Amino acid sequence: MLQKSNSNTWVSSVLMGGSTDGPRNFELSKKTKMTRSPVSRASFAIRFSTFDVVWALIAPVLALWIRNAPVLSLDGWFPAVLYCAIAFVSSLFAFLVFRTRDGMTLHLFSVSDALEVTKAVLLALFLTCLALFSLTRLDGIPRSTPLIHALLLFAGLVGARAFGRILQSERKLTVPATQLKVEHIIVIGSNKLSALYIDFLRAYAPNSNRVIAVLDDRAEMVGRAIAGVRVLGPTIDLLPIISEFKEHGIRTDRIIVGGDSDFLTKEAMEEISNICTENEIELDNVPRLVGLNTLRTPVEEQCEPEETNQPVFPPSSYFRMKHFVDFSLSLLLIVVLLPVFLIIAALVLLDVGYPIFFWQRRVGINGQGFHMHKFRTLKPAYDDQGRSNFERVSWFGALLRKLRLDELPQLLNVLVGDMSLVGPRPLLPHDQPLDSTMRLMVRPGITGWAQVHGGKLITPEDKNALDAWYVRNASFWLDLKIIGKTILFMLGGESRHAQIAERKSTAIVMPFQPAE
Repeated sequence: MLQKSNSNTWVSSVLMGGSTDGPRNFELSKKTKMTRSPVSRASFAIRFSTFDVVWALIAPVLALWIRNAPVLSLDGWFPAVLYCAIAFVSSLFAFLVFRTRDGMTLHLFSVSDALEVTKAVLLALFLTCLALFSLTRLDGIPRSTPLIHALLLFAGLVGARAFGRILQSERKLTVPATQLKVEHIIVIGSNKLSALYIDFLRAYAPNSNRVIAVLDDRAEMVGRAIAGVRVLGPTIDLLPIISEFKEHGIRTDRIIVGGDSDFLTKEAMEEISNICTENEIELDNVPRLVGLNTLRTPVEEQCEPEETNQPVFPPSSYFRMKHFVDFSLSLLLIVVLLPVFLIIAALVLLDVGYPIFFWQRRVGINGQGFHMHKFRTLKPAYDDQGRSNFERVSWFGALLRKLRLDELPQLLNVLVGDMSLVGPRPLLPHDQPLDSTMRLMVRPGITGWAQVHGGKLITPEDKNALDAWYVRNASFWLDLKIIGKTILFMLGGESRHAQIAERKSTAIVMPFQPAE
């Protein structure tokens, strides 16, 4: 059976954003849009963002000025210059190590970029303090200056990236409907034919079809990349890998074998066919797919928007300024709750293990996909011997879920502009309602009007009606009311939700009634 695996822990680490040190093969230097993967395909190069360099030069001077350090006087200029020079060089080195420039140029600012910026700032702080203590024992430099410098450096780097994200999000771009229906493909066989097929598919239908993994039975190929896609394991790991991706919100739609019918053994093909049948996955092979229209046409047919007779009303004018409110409040909450973040992260690491974050692909504003983050509360689906873990929820994970504290990392999603503090909850692509126009006009929220009126205890239709009402009637005071009710629900538990769900009919407004 293909269920047994001895590399599921490694696969889980790869899916969660870990990295491997295996040699590279068939790697391409170009950057392409693809499902999140730990593949690192760029060669090392000394490249900086202009803003990062300028801010790295300004931040130490500004920190000394805030502390009113005596070294800023003409008599004590040398310690100030030495501190600024060491801090500047340390910052540049940290920027190179964690590639902070990628968050400015390769794609829109994301949670992963925010974490890399945090690591870079901490490394710069450590190197600066180490060098200064070794050379001058911080003579003439107030002890709190490096900490202030680190906070300023972090605020400037994150602020600049978030501002760029805001500018991008304000552009009225027409997002093709095909982004809501992406066909995810796993290729079996890392050969030249598979590499060419992946390249052709990426060039022909990049928004409709996406290769998420390659499998190969040769042990030396595992961990390498073919055409920019990581080889995650042997063919025997097919079912566990499908399950891992499904857990992260990515459903495998098609398995494609990189050869003719005799490319694999008869027994392997029968087992793969059984897995595809049980999981409703299509099975093809590359030689038979000489016409790529057979791949693209079904996706286009699925994504044709359904006609609806229901009118669509514009969202509340509050959304024009809501993102700035979200950014300010999320930044404040992250700073205030930082000790809570660290404590939970340490306990998750001890209880569940590394990595501490769980990500899942969700649909956001204008139908654009993003990675929503939570603290991990589940153990891996399979242990090191390939056996299923039936008791996956840990004791600490159950506590986090009960108190809703596993949702705290979504403050990072709010900070970078993927989500809002209050709004319709983001759904998986296949869970979208038939008419999702209203809910996709705004950023999804950590909590929402539907969540404080029953949450999981009400029907999807009622949720959609409540979300549509919120989109049309949102205001700052309504957001405060929802946040207050959310805190009460966190303290009251499911019993409060059950009581609200029984009275939900009084809270639901007709979804397309214009706001007064």
